[in-house]
Amino acid sequence: MNYKKFFSDELISLKSQGLYRKFRAINRNQSSFPKATERFEGREREVEVWCSNDYLNLSQHPEVTKVSIDVINELGTGSGGTRNISGTSTYHVDLETLLAELHKKEASLLFPSAYTANQSSLWTLCKNLEGVEVYSDELNHASLIQGIKNADAICHVFRHNDTDHLEELLKTSNADTPKLIVFESLYSMEGMRSPIAKIVALAEEYNALTYLDEVHSVGLYGPEGRGITAELGLEDRIDIINGTLSKSFGQMGGYVAANADIIDYIRSFAPGFIFTSSMNPSIAAASIKSIELAKESDDLRANIRINSDRIRQGLRKARIPFLENDSHIIPIHLYDPALCKQAANLLIEKHGIYIQPVFFPTVPKGDERFRVTISPRHEEEDIDRFVEALEDIWTVMGLRRADPEEFTAKESVSRIY
Repeated sequence: MNYKKFFSDELISLKSQGLYRKFRAINRNQSSFPKATERFEGREREVEVWCSNDYLNLSQHPEVTKVSIDVINELGTGSGGTRNISGTSTYHVDLETLLAELHKKEASLLFPSAYTANQSSLWTLCKNLEGVEVYSDELNHASLIQGIKNADAICHVFRHNDTDHLEELLKTSNADTPKLIVFESLYSMEGMRSPIAKIVALAEEYNALTYLDEVHSVGLYGPEGRGITAELGLEDRIDIINGTLSKSFGQMGGYVAANADIIDYIRSFAPGFIFTSSMNPSIAAASIKSIELAKESDDLRANIRINSDRIRQGLRKARIPFLENDSHIIPIHLYDPALCKQAANLLIEKHGIYIQPVFFPTVPKGDERFRVTISPRHEEEDIDRFVEALEDIWTVMGLRRADPEEFTAKESVSRIY
């Protein structure tokens, strides 16, 4: 086999489909965010960021950065190994205690990323629960899908947020068969909430465990930012909650929270935990401070809701197609990868607006989009300028405008299983 030709041909094919990704080097300046410095093709310029997952901008909070620097000066930059081999510091232990308390669970377990937490935890559970059948929402994140796939478990995919379909599938299983329902509280590409209460009720009726991804919810919703599950008062009825430290809390890493035996089981059997070096103690310490600040940041959460609504109002007025929802995530549809990339390039070249085009495999082919997220440091003037820039691009490129009746909640099609 000509290996060089294989890889070269695959990349050529990817580029011909308009699916090749180019990264822009963006330095998010602490003193001036959402302004940032972009280095592209040998030059630097100021741009404005509209697609950050640092939702509360806590990665740049002075108290958080101070804690991180203090711990680096105290312990250094690395953890020293896996959690089993000198990689457990007091900061890791304290962070896991805080995360368990955040979700009102008995225990939690840290991973280097939320992707690893999902993939490894689900692999461990599905591989070892003999005969388990998994029920997975069709729009679940790739990390959830991969964990299920790796375990080679029987998987029933139910239509997105369709509890009637979920129940139809549950009815087909033997009552004695172990069952696991896997879903998200807030879907990252659509900004749509799931019917958590209905799913939980079905899980209880059919004796199924529940595994809920709260990655895009924790920090932003519920009392003290404890997540949508807490907002609904359902923490005690969800078995396993997955979350991240890299979005609302502005750090790096992921975790699962559950009762003590489930967490101890994952800790004892999950290869993705056992054989991976632990996060740096400075990150664990910064995460503790970020969570403490997030719990007291109702004003920031309110600001994000207000500003998100202002963006939607502007998009409706400009008749720019977007998916209506009640979250901080605003998907703007372009439906074509080439147009999506062209529009993103025009926005940054002409208006200094940086927003990353989103296309396959992150979303299905034909559903290409911008995924807009706002931070508390965006001002009203920034929002108005952003909408004006989008309107200009839509006019210059002759992109399709939306009819008023289009501004209703719609669902996407399935991810790839």
